[in-house]
Amino acid sequence: MKIKLAVSDESYEEVKGFLLSKGIEVDDDADFVLTQTDKYVGHITVRNAKTAEKVHISVGEIILIESYGHTVEVVTSEETYVTSDRLYQLMSTLNPDKFIRVSNSVIIAKRKIKQIRPSLSMKFVLTMENDRKIDVTRSYYNSFKEAFNI
Repeated sequence: MKIKLAVSDESYEEVKGFLLSKGIEVDDDADFVLTQTDKYVGHITVRNAKTAEKVHISVGEIILIESYGHTVEVVTSEETYVTSDRLYQLMSTLNPDKFIRVSNSVIIAKRKIKQIRPSLSMKFVLTMENDRKIDVTRSYYNSFKEAFNI
């Protein structure tokens, strides 16, 4: 059996050692995910979109995470990566003080917002650190306002 770990950096080696001692293989491409509920991850495993190389990136590097159909892209200032995780899975492992979902297809890093501009029909247009424009949709309008005390 293979399991993917979504645990804090502090717990990762301990949990991995325990699972290996029980004959359970830890693999970032596994179908099953073991998630720690009281902590948030410090890194995620992704693949480089150009080279398909598997890498671990710090969540502090992430500007936004965007879903296109079955493809989920993780965008940093340096590179774009892809992951097999779904947005709801990623959101449950990311610290809500640092990340917020702004539409059905986008999660953003709160500290990577360069500008917030109101738009028509209960929307905001965000300019991110990499100059990418992101819409906060009406469904997420109120939670966004509450998160930023607007």
